[in-house]
Amino acid sequence: MSGAENIIVPKDLYKEQYSPEFVGRWDELIDWRRRAEAENNFFQNILRDHGAETVLDIACGTGFHAVTLKADGFDVTAADGAPNMVVQARENAERFGIDDLRVVEAEWTRLSESFGGERFDAVICLGNAFTHLFDESDRIQSLGEVYRLLNNDGIAIIDQRNYDAILDNGFSSKHQSYYLGETVDVKPEELTEDVVKMRYEYSDGEVHFLTIFPIRQDYLTDLLLSTGFRSVERYGDFEAGYDRYDPDFVIQLARK
Repeated sequence: MSGAENIIVPKDLYKEQYSPEFVGRWDELIDWRRRAEAENNFFQNILRDHGAETVLDIACGTGFHAVTLKADGFDVTAADGAPNMVVQARENAERFGIDDLRVVEAEWTRLSESFGGERFDAVICLGNAFTHLFDESDRIQSLGEVYRLLNNDGIAIIDQRNYDAILDNGFSSKHQSYYLGETVDVKPEELTEDVVKMRYEYSDGEVHFLTIFPIRQDYLTDLLLSTGFRSVERYGDFEAGYDRYDPDFVIQLARK
């Protein structure tokens, strides 16, 4: 395993980059209706298949998964490290009539401080969020926190862009699975093995950036197994049995 130790990136850069202006347009990027259609209850089905009822969403963003899972009957707690995302998630929950969704600000490396002795059937970290961690020590610490918060036989679900394909073959997107909004163009402005700077340009000319670490598939699987998870399954764009370079996004399901 390796980290990006030669790249100096402030640990809380994402908080700055997730500005009120960018967060206010994040749902335009996602397109909740089209995203729900593309997922076709993928996460709901996985959670039910594993008997999960209590779910901690540690990268809730503007609340898409937390709100939809809550509406589908799961006992959901939503958290995010970016204060502006927490505010937007609360507003979206209210907008969709979910007035009892618990939303808190929490750092991944200190989840135990936020949730104490609580335990969950599932912990999810979606939306390519885990790539905000640049130091391997932080990734190890965060996965350890996730592991401790899970009940026995609990599951962790983490997704990421397909950086194997991006790094080896160049950036492309089928625009069919995740970020489905039609008014924003997303592409990397900087791309190396150690850092990716994604550019988000909206149709009215507004531009935002996110700086992330390109996590390869095998690396994350190995990290999950070394944390103590007993098995890891992968899905590409919500399908099992995929070609490594084919999907835009890869989802990893780890069992405690």
